[in-house]
Amino acid sequence: MAKTTTTAAALALALGTALSVASLPASAEETKMEKCYGVALKGQNDCKAGPGTTCAGTAKKDYQGNAFKAVPAGTCTQMESPTSPTGYGQLEEFTEAM
Repeated sequence: MAKTTTTAAALALALGTALSVASLPASAEETKMEKCYGVALKGQNDCKAGPGTTCAGTAKKDYQGNAFKAVPAGTCTQMESPTSPTGYGQLEEFTEAM
């Protein structure tokens, strides 16, 4: 009888764990991301920062038009970018407005 109780308790614990894991929010890997140019701060870009640079963390200035930051899909063009021609992040690299 003790074996049956132990098995039932283990099953209940496993089911509870499975249900709590299923209710967790999607991980960053499952979240759709897009490249957003002109929103990264100096040295905080994810990649691509123009000629003479290597990759992540190489943006030479804030809001650099050829440096991107990965952001949740659909949010880029709503983020402010003082150097962008539209004043918002861009899905393609651009030349900064002076």
